[in-house]
Amino acid sequence: MIKVKNTLSLLLRISVSILLLFLLFKINKIDLQVLINDIRGTDKRLLTAGFLFFFFVYFLGFLRWQMLLKAVGINIPLKRLISSFSGCIFFSIFLPSTIGGDLVRAADLAEHTKKAKEVIATVFLDRLSGYTGLVLVILPALLLGRGLLLDKVVFTSVSVIIILLVVLLLVLFNNTIYFRISKLLSSPGAGKIKETIKNMHQEIHVFRSHKRLIILNLFISLVIQLIAPISVYFIGLSLGIKINFIYFLIFLPIISAVTLLPIAIGGLGLREGLFVVYFAKAGVVKQLALAMSLLSFSFVVFYGAIGGLIYVLTIHRRRLQPNKPSCV
Repeated sequence: MIKVKNTLSLLLRISVSILLLFLLFKINKIDLQVLINDIRGTDKRLLTAGFLFFFFVYFLGFLRWQMLLKAVGINIPLKRLISSFSGCIFFSIFLPSTIGGDLVRAADLAEHTKKAKEVIATVFLDRLSGYTGLVLVILPALLLGRGLLLDKVVFTSVSVIIILLVVLLLVLFNNTIYFRISKLLSSPGAGKIKETIKNMHQEIHVFRSHKRLIILNLFISLVIQLIAPISVYFIGLSLGIKINFIYFLIFLPIISAVTLLPIAIGGLGLREGLFVVYFAKAGVVKQLALAMSLLSFSFVVFYGAIGGLIYVLTIHRRRLQPNKPSCV
């Protein structure tokens, strides 16, 4: 029964991605052949630069998670950690948004270490620090590009992103707010939700004594959220898109936050629509904005394929060996 539900869920999200792409092409009257020619005509040197910058997003993300695991006493061999992280990258393509990949790496290491609560807390905090880094980038960028604050779509998007972050931080780190939320979740039907929040609250509070680690973690998240727009900026340059870099610092964090919604496979379709909508505000032709998004997604697919290869090869070897957790 569970397999049937998972299959139906996968098919539904694939359908959503296809529908979103179809509507995007139809509504914006995108010529497929022209789009292909635009992609073929990219400056390969600039495109390669964007590709290499994209690699550092994953590399720094790996280091960030490794630091959090060590902080809770989970020390495992580097190869084993790379395997779980590679699986996360791979499954993020097929599962809804990056959250799907997070579930894979959490489940993989939880089974290996037998420390499910600690592993889940590190994955959640890793994602939360990334989200915080996103806000730390977008706020200064908006101050530099103050004219965009007058745009209702941009203003509303940023406001929602910031409010969500504030609510999450208050629930997880403020005891008064946490206890009030717990009381609200006192009904029998909210048992699992209440237990999840309780466990997350307790585990994340462990990191309060690791202030230097948290600061370093946030710094890495900030750098990641700066590198991602740089990568897309080079993709844009390769297509002949020459706009102020500040637009990338504002739009990319918004797009990244929205594509966390688990409604499409790997955010495909949703991401492309957002690229077209937001970059049109900077005067980018819709067809070129779509090409920029698809090229960015091709980087995700390429690195995801490498991650999948690493994961498959290492999981095959793990099955041939006894499972011996290496944590303290």
